Amino acid sequence: MSTKEKTLEELLLQEEVVTQNEIVLFNDDVNTFDHVIETLIYACEHTPEQAEQCAILVHYKGKCTVKTGAYNDLKPRCSLLLEAGLSAEII
Repeated sequence: MSTKEKTLEELLLQEEVVTQNEIVLFNDDVNTFDHVIETLIYACEHTPEQAEQCAILVHYKGKCTVKTGAYNDLKPRCSLLLEAGLSAEII
């Protein structure tokens, strides 16, 4: 094996594995569609259309992944959802 191939092999092994976490929003019998939509727009930076689709999925399926990303980005967003009275968790 040449030196060039060995160096390339070592570089490939050093790639960082990025784990993606998810905020999952759960259905409840308390919050209105409008409240859920407004909160998703504010906390998760959804467009109105995205927020409405998520609200519908949560209503009919019981839960929906509303945001994916690094844990440090999701934690404050999930906290905003919880403070607004929604049921959510990071998985």
